[in-house]
Amino acid sequence: MHIDLKGRTALVTGSTQGIGAAIAAGLARSGARVAVNGRSEERVEESITRLRAEVPGAEFVAAVADVGTAEGADRVAEAVPEPDVLVNNLGIFGSAEPLEIDDDEWRRYFEVNVLAAVRLTRMFLPSMMARGWGRVQYIASDSAVAIPAEMIHYGMSKTSLLAVSRGFAKAAAGTGVTVNSVLAGPTHTGGVEDFVYELVDRSLPWDEAQRAFMRAHRPHSLLQRLIEPEEIAHMVVYLSSDQASATTGGALRVDGGYVDSILP
Repeated sequence: MHIDLKGRTALVTGSTQGIGAAIAAGLARSGARVAVNGRSEERVEESITRLRAEVPGAEFVAAVADVGTAEGADRVAEAVPEPDVLVNNLGIFGSAEPLEIDDDEWRRYFEVNVLAAVRLTRMFLPSMMARGWGRVQYIASDSAVAIPAEMIHYGMSKTSLLAVSRGFAKAAAGTGVTVNSVLAGPTHTGGVEDFVYELVDRSLPWDEAQRAFMRAHRPHSLLQRLIEPEEIAHMVVYLSSDQASATTGGALRVDGGYVDSILP
């Protein structure tokens, strides 16, 4: 399948590293002009330099702002006034004892992981609908469905994104704009190798180590290895394309079969 996004502009929040950077690269390979977002000008410029080396000839623009705030969202809108594709990737995570998560931490997770995406959707969806074409996506997680006991505040935020995605898809019904969420499973991102080697034999080569980790600590995975960020990006690129015009209001899994369900 050939996906052509030439002439489209995409905004990927939290895209200086990890899954966000992989999504930015994937969209650029398909011809999109991609806005790279992060809070630090230095980090954003470093990321754009890496991405230009990875995808020669692609067009990247800097969108420096903390989109977890209303002021940051406004700054991003100045840099990218009318994106055709909005990928709400920004997110924070961390473990905590459930009964020790205070009100401020609950608010922080909701504001960064949910409200930031809602705010940007509210900002950009109307112009997409007026133009008759657009793609809005939310990077959710298997934790939205299989709530981790040690990260229920994170799981709550990702579950909320599924509701937000379905609701905005209904708001955009019949306009040519699609709205979906992507459920990412256990993914090979920065720092995860150290985490894996804390739990398995450090003498094992990486491929063996990650499989040992998955068998012992993520046994529900049918893939039995960590997902690479590029594999998440493939789904996002597809959903950004004309070929995905009939896919909307969905929660699409790229979880390696981690969620033990035949749906969605």
